[in-house]
Amino acid sequence: MVRVAVDAMGGDRAPEINIDGALLALEKFPDLQVILCGPKALIESKLRGRKYDQSRLEIDDAPELVGMDEHPGKIVRNKPNSGVVRSAVLVRQQQADAALSAGNTGAAMAAALFKIGRISGVERPAIGVPLPVGRKFALLVDAGANADCRPNQLMQFAKMGSIYANQVLKVANPKVGLLNIGEEPEKGNELAKEAHNLLSSANNLNFIGNIEGRDIPAGTADVIVCDGFVGNIVLKLVEGMWKQFGQMLKEQIFTGFAGKCAGLTVKGRLDALKKGLDVSEIGGAVLLGIDGVYIISHGSSDAKAIMNAIRVAKESVQIGLIDRLKQNITL
Repeated sequence: MVRVAVDAMGGDRAPEINIDGALLALEKFPDLQVILCGPKALIESKLRGRKYDQSRLEIDDAPELVGMDEHPGKIVRNKPNSGVVRSAVLVRQQQADAALSAGNTGAAMAAALFKIGRISGVERPAIGVPLPVGRKFALLVDAGANADCRPNQLMQFAKMGSIYANQVLKVANPKVGLLNIGEEPEKGNELAKEAHNLLSSANNLNFIGNIEGRDIPAGTADVIVCDGFVGNIVLKLVEGMWKQFGQMLKEQIFTGFAGKCAGLTVKGRLDALKKGLDVSEIGGAVLLGIDGVYIISHGSSDAKAIMNAIRVAKESVQIGLIDRLKQNITL
């Protein structure tokens, strides 16, 4: 039985969406136990009348609420009884095997860092986000945890990302690419050039060299390595393009009588495309480098996304992700 602690009050539509996602996960995964961290009375009121296995759902009373604009460090210090902090504490105390939050990303990172701690040898934890590329996923790391990095930290991101892509995304011998402004080793700023040298000589790493922005949607690399400043821009750009692309398709194909008729003929293929780009299938981003499984979900997550984030947390525990990172991070 894998125990996942969920920050019940994290996200734009909390706690309803988190509760719905947790119940979906309990229904789908019989080897799962969920701990909802949030105001007990409120959560109990939302669960009233719902059908679920009560032996596999627990409430950890965490009455303090967290705003999206609050300072992460102050949240950890001043609101120890908030869901985001309690979920991390439960992992540290081994009362939960993994934690999940769709709330304040900075608070989630701070709670994981200060309450769970880093894996020995890891200089900085990084956010790894799976991006749909073609018919697969590529892991973008770092997606926003570290705006400024050193070359050795990028190499650690590459190693952790490669392990995650192999074990969780099921990619055999993942191809690792360093995001840069050109393919040649001498291109880019000093960080990129020094990181390229380190990655080229790294053991147990399938480094394919520099990749450019246009290589990301082509699926050239399975792991895309960059600092968090660049990574977060890439992530937000990709999210915006997905949304805009869907709107453009809708306007161009399903406008007018003729368009609607034509749209019906390709609806099946469009639905398949939509599913391939559905971020709710991803579930969430993993915080790599923390000495425990911690998943960060988007604030706009729906119940399906929360369910899949719980799934990712459960699978990460079951394959022993943290032990694998510990064994390989310094090699």
